[in-house]
Amino acid sequence: MDELSKQGRPVDEVIAELTEKRANDVKWADGKTFGMVYDGGPSVHEVAEQAARLYLHENALNTQAFPSLAAIQREVVGWTSALLNGDDDVAGFLTSGGTESILCAVLAARKRAAAERGVIAPEIVLPETAHAAFHKAADNFGLIVRKVAVKADYTADVDAMALAVNENTALVVGSAPQYPQGVQDDIPAIAALAQSVGASCHVDACMGGFVLPFAERLGREVSPWDFRVDGVTTISADIHKLGYAPKGVSVILHRTKELRKYQTFVFGDWLGGFYASPNMQGTRSGLPMACAWAVMQHLGIDGYVDLTRQTLINADKMRAGIMAIDGIKVLGDGQFHLVAMASDPDASGTPVDAFALGDALLERGWYHDRQTPPDNLHSTVSNTNSGVIDDYLTDLEACVAAVRGDTTDDRSTTYATLE
Repeated sequence: MDELSKQGRPVDEVIAELTEKRANDVKWADGKTFGMVYDGGPSVHEVAEQAARLYLHENALNTQAFPSLAAIQREVVGWTSALLNGDDDVAGFLTSGGTESILCAVLAARKRAAAERGVIAPEIVLPETAHAAFHKAADNFGLIVRKVAVKADYTADVDAMALAVNENTALVVGSAPQYPQGVQDDIPAIAALAQSVGASCHVDACMGGFVLPFAERLGREVSPWDFRVDGVTTISADIHKLGYAPKGVSVILHRTKELRKYQTFVFGDWLGGFYASPNMQGTRSGLPMACAWAVMQHLGIDGYVDLTRQTLINADKMRAGIMAIDGIKVLGDGQFHLVAMASDPDASGTPVDAFALGDALLERGWYHDRQTPPDNLHSTVSNTNSGVIDDYLTDLEACVAAVRGDTTDDRSTTYATLE
């Protein structure tokens, strides 16, 4: 194990080594990475970087010391609530990302079920396409998971979910859209199911919260999913995804301030004074909060509509191009910005190994995440990919032809931080 050097190093030497360390990282700025980082353009970079410098050291642990961060949080939460058709009763907090927002939603649902219904063995009912963060939350907070298979179109099977709910159900989950295939669950039916047993209903809009409102403004058909749906109690939406703010900042919204109280930890019996924490963290960096505020103010509704328009153009072109290539297909009927590509078993000729295809594309600089089942390549398309989709489809067709009949021994689908 390396030890920290006794003597410090000059600034330029430190920065040079950090720059060198990035050599093998994905090159998201060239548009060849489908996900992970989302590029809103030069002016978005500029406003975020200037905000970051202003709030590099500020700490949101105590907003009495930093009232500007209290105002930033209140305003960003309010703007997001309005986008999601919340009324004046909707309340929430900023978090470090979608996983933390989901953790907070699950914890609040568990505490609500205990307080209002006396549930001591809480359960969570979710489709198998729901994000892994719900399983992490259940593991952390002691909920039993009732995982239900999805329908052939990859949407949640609400009838099957209805067989899984019971008097111990604390939370029922739907996604708008879900991550693996980018299709949207039937949120009104899921919310009604939750209401039928007195449970909370969470809508995971971490991927769609800053796409669907603007897609709707562009005239694209969007099924009901937000606070216009009776029975939806919490929604998560990530500003650091298609909200184009730097990592990491997300919003967790509760339908009422009364429901939000179940998220907050309050402790008055400490020698250090009254302690209250609204989420998983204690100390919270003010930097991502300020960046989110700055990016949202800079873009406004019109800016987001323009970015969403280009995102949907990119994704539509990508889907159409994939479907035009013999040997591969798009999974599900996604209408927005998420695309899952797999081998087409009905195609002519030698089958295509999706993971071998991914390796071939990576050799040309195109980065995708791997998923299964079935083996497929996942893309989160955004404004980042503007101007490169035609080049991508040209390389994709060439790679499909090149890997027919080939396989790879590496069947891993790791999306993790493990060493």
